[in-house]
Amino acid sequence: MGFVTHNEGLLRMVAAKILTLWDEDGRKEGDTLTLRAPNEDIALPLNDEGKEWIKQLLETFLSLDDAVGLAAPQIGINKQIIIFRTGDFDKKERIRDDRDYEILVNPRVTQSRGEQIIMAEGCLSCPDVQVEIARYPEIKVRGYDKSGKKISKRYLDYMARVVQHELDHLEGRLIVDYDGNLYIPKRKHLFFSKILQKI
Repeated sequence: MGFVTHNEGLLRMVAAKILTLWDEDGRKEGDTLTLRAPNEDIALPLNDEGKEWIKQLLETFLSLDDAVGLAAPQIGINKQIIIFRTGDFDKKERIRDDRDYEILVNPRVTQSRGEQIIMAEGCLSCPDVQVEIARYPEIKVRGYDKSGKKISKRYLDYMARVVQHELDHLEGRLIVDYDGNLYIPKRKHLFFSKILQKI
């Protein structure tokens, strides 16, 4: 589930590379180590370094056409930051307004409610793969916004799924770590039969 034409008010920046567990040449050991590494809280109040990490995540997210969410470890920053769309999840175009995304710093789920719903998920760090994952349809999250202000918010349905997916990244967990049905392109069955044994 991380753009560069913007309206006024949005930053114009250079996007970071998205780390992946593999590419067409095979497993990417360095990227895998970063994606699996522990992710630390950001010091609050936010200092210049913390603001720069948030800015870099935002830059990268805003440079992508097809991202619903992005976590800091996916761009090589092992810190507790995520960003995600707040609507129009099916649109394959860049976000153009700062009301269309949300950033969470040091987020923690404080409540999960409802019967888990199974749905196939993809991930920028696991290209060409989808995995069926059970997620709660309602969660409550405490953390901080991009300016370091304390927040507590409830997320429902698909947005709850997106937030849970991004929070997994902060724990070093990716969609291929789940036991749900795995969907891969037929033309890549041999490739993934070798790659996924090593993950």
